Amino acid sequence: MIKRFFKDLKKYSKYIAYATKSGLKAEIAGSYLSWIWLFLEPICFMLIYTFIAIVVFNSSVEYFPVFVFIGLTIWSFFQKSLLASVRLVLSNRDTVTKVYVPKFILLLTRMSINSVKFFISFLLVIICMAIYQVPITWNVLYFFPIFIILFIFTFGICAIFMHFGVFVQDLANITTIALRLVFYASGVFFALDKRVPEPYNEILIVANPVAAIITQCRDVLLYGMSMDFTLMGAWFVIGLLLALLGIRTIYKYENTYVKVMR
Repeated sequence: MIKRFFKDLKKYSKYIAYATKSGLKAEIAGSYLSWIWLFLEPICFMLIYTFIAIVVFNSSVEYFPVFVFIGLTIWSFFQKSLLASVRLVLSNRDTVTKVYVPKFILLLTRMSINSVKFFISFLLVIICMAIYQVPITWNVLYFFPIFIILFIFTFGICAIFMHFGVFVQDLANITTIALRLVFYASGVFFALDKRVPEPYNEILIVANPVAAIITQCRDVLLYGMSMDFTLMGAWFVIGLLLALLGIRTIYKYENTYVKVMR
């Protein structure tokens, strides 16, 4: 299975690149701001949530606008990927029913589009760090392995949701509701260790992968701390297991997807 996965990944790599570029162009088609919108959208969300947290919740977190922006960047990547995955096969009905493409390729294409947006937002994070004079240490380099862990975990969970999304029509609605809860349990615009009483704050940070990754990113980027290798290593292993399960499930049942959609 693993050998087949990497063989297919190599075979369809050009398709992923082309589909990613086409997908980005399609999203801004007809927009007067064109590619500028890819930068403007995350800035608007950062300003909105920063206003809510500072004015409404009276937050005193250090470097708070950057703090919020980091949380929003990670959350947006995870949320958009997961929501898209649920109906990914159904929304690509024409492709699925007419030509054979390994279904995880559709997921990697969508995640590639979201990754481009992620790194655009991350570029804005770097700019904000410079504006707010955040001290830079070598520990910022831990951001890259943290993103790899985020990508692998997201791919794994999305692959599983993509499979069940073909058979369970209400899964998209259920996922939307569940994500609202996960959003507030991930400390996107507040510090879990300060807002949530013990021991629940530690439980959320350790047991919620999105919260763990957001917290780790903030620690290495804003506070010069090292990555928690034990925590991130555990979620890396879990992400790999989920990815293996998702790939195995897709390969096993992908021939039945066309029958279900007819």
